[in-house]
Amino acid sequence: MIQLGEINSLKIVRQTYNGLTLTDEEGSEEALLPRQFVPRTWNPGDTLQVFVFKDSNDSLIATTDTPLIKLNEFACLKVRDVNDHGAFLEWGLDKDLFVPFREQPGKMIPGNWYIVYLYLDDQTDRLAASGRYQRFFQEKFIRLKEGEEVDLLIDNQTELGHNVIINNRYRGLVYENEIFEKIRRGDRCKGYVKLVREDGKIDVSLQKPGYAKIEPNGEKILAKLKANQGFLRFTDKSDPDDIIGFFQMSKKTFKKALGTLYKQRLIRLEPDGIYLV
Repeated sequence: MIQLGEINSLKIVRQTYNGLTLTDEEGSEEALLPRQFVPRTWNPGDTLQVFVFKDSNDSLIATTDTPLIKLNEFACLKVRDVNDHGAFLEWGLDKDLFVPFREQPGKMIPGNWYIVYLYLDDQTDRLAASGRYQRFFQEKFIRLKEGEEVDLLIDNQTELGHNVIINNRYRGLVYENEIFEKIRRGDRCKGYVKLVREDGKIDVSLQKPGYAKIEPNGEKILAKLKANQGFLRFTDKSDPDDIIGFFQMSKKTFKKALGTLYKQRLIRLEPDGIYLV
């Protein structure tokens, strides 16, 4: 069965004027691969990896382009147009992604970026996006472990920090006092689970937990030293804000990283700063 909104492995059946006809393993459904996506060389029976969606006539269309979002995923997308039917988002394909008015977080504005969720509409059996994505988070049976590396999509900023979307499934929070680099809504990055609370809330860090985070921060200090002729005018008494601004790490992490580099005899600590050995 062909899966809408996902990457499918489909077999080439025949060539038509409009492109190639592809089918699933059972031969129960067919999709059209338009001419502009047909590979230079192919043979009947070859298998292609394609993304499948429906056109305005409800026909299955395949493409070798990879969209910016797939079924049951979240992404930050730009609004290309808004009309009487709804909003239309740019998502990496020729056909724009539709957002019904009922799924808009207020009226969407062309040129603005919004975090949305891609779902399959039960009534139309077509792919659609929702800007009212909060209801799609999984809040029970959370399968995450403390210290686990996860994929993050940065969401809105709050008084406590930044909300994040974890593994296209869960909602989490990175606390403001633990952010030592510039992040903005729509950014994607790696993170690490700090705590899964009993109420389902998840605390996340952008740095590896415990001692493991010292090594990459030590490498960051070494890179700064090499870029500045082997000397930096920083010590363990430097202002915390200066350290965050220059190294993008807390003073506590900076001091631990310095200690590790010093023990490894990679740096020399003097009253006026840090020297590369």
